[in-house]
Amino acid sequence: MAALRTLRKLCQLSQHHVCKLHTSASRQEAVVISGRKLARQIREETRVDVEKWVSAGHKRPHLSVILVGDNPASHSYVLNKTRAAADVGISSETILKHSNISEEELLDLIYKLNTDHRVDGLLVQLPLPEHIDERAICNAVSPTKDVDGFHVVNVGRMCLDQSTMLPATPWGVWEMIKRTGIPTLGKNIVVAGRSKNVGMPIAMLLHTDGRHERPGGDATVTISHRYTPKDKLCQHTRIADIVVAAAGIPNLITADMIKEGAAVIDVGINRVQDPVTGKHRLVGDVDFEGVRQKAGFITPVPGGVGPMTVAMLMKNTIKAAKNVLLYPPERIRMAASSY
Repeated sequence: MAALRTLRKLCQLSQHHVCKLHTSASRQEAVVISGRKLARQIREETRVDVEKWVSAGHKRPHLSVILVGDNPASHSYVLNKTRAAADVGISSETILKHSNISEEELLDLIYKLNTDHRVDGLLVQLPLPEHIDERAICNAVSPTKDVDGFHVVNVGRMCLDQSTMLPATPWGVWEMIKRTGIPTLGKNIVVAGRSKNVGMPIAMLLHTDGRHERPGGDATVTISHRYTPKDKLCQHTRIADIVVAAAGIPNLITADMIKEGAAVIDVGINRVQDPVTGKHRLVGDVDFEGVRQKAGFITPVPGGVGPMTVAMLMKNTIKAAKNVLLYPPERIRMAASSY
């Protein structure tokens, strides 16, 4: 009988081992995170928030967008933003200016909109013509109306884990990770790209303390950039639980660079020419087809982070409208005149 029981245990262990091998061999592709689906959810939340605000007797939130020049991509992005505003019940306007506008003229326009009580949210579409200092323009927008989250005051508050206007793309990435249920506490994360509007804020949101006023992800974050050797980047990405690609380099992240089951968030938007059709198409910084065979989660381009950026911009606009309760008109005028 003892021999029979031993034989049965050996059979069970053998079957379990075969089952594990079968599971590993037939591993499914990564879960593709739909930014469009999550963005619809967030926009619905914003729509409800806007209607509650208006029903309480407040004026409908208004977003003003300044668009300089005739960059086709910028015009497309602005159109997406104003359409999203209409969808959630926010009124908006696009102020078109010729590319030869002087920096002084643009600053005068921003000042007028800063002091216009009808305007709740204000953004200047980037990039701007080379003769205009983008940092000066971003700092000219009143912090309370800065729905892009680019003003130095809002950047500073974000870095201090305080409530503020968060940059829309980094906030969108953070929301994607949270709403998908991807854990960050104590995890290793690589952010490829150190831009002040995307890479740096993403790293700040993911590594800061989750117990603070503006909760962060409590992760261990490594930031790479153009001077990070490719072999060193690989060393970091291969042990990362989450890889955020925001460098603006097509196919920077390939399957051999990530560990199995990692989450890969692709922030890159690159226009490349298809070698077969000769037509231009959008791709990210990640080799999507290769990496999806190995990752646990992955975002597509287009349809990933892009829709989330617009959705978070709408969240910031209703937040800007509510700032009226936190910042009296006199204080807003004082803040606007000091920049």
